[in-house]
Amino acid sequence: MTDVPAPAPKPAQPRNPLHGLTLEAIVTALADYYGWEQLGHLVPIRCFISEPSVGSSLKFLRKTPWARDKVESLYLFMLREQRREQQQQQQEPPAR
Repeated sequence: MTDVPAPAPKPAQPRNPLHGLTLEAIVTALADYYGWEQLGHLVPIRCFISEPSVGSSLKFLRKTPWARDKVESLYLFMLREQRREQQQQQQEPPAR
């Protein structure tokens, strides 16, 4: 009987903000933050412009790598914007 080595565990990706996120979570977060209309302007694809929904977006993005790349890039940009907004709010002096 031969011992089959166990597959090596996948390395953790603590600095990758996309690690562990589903495409559905990314699309939902973008739609909540920007709204479908703005999202359609930022990433001009039909599933964001004409009768947008998470389901139709997922179907298209799973088949279209270039569009998925754009959506993931926009998500990373959104995270940076949110961080900046939080930092600005923390630096503002309290109103009297």
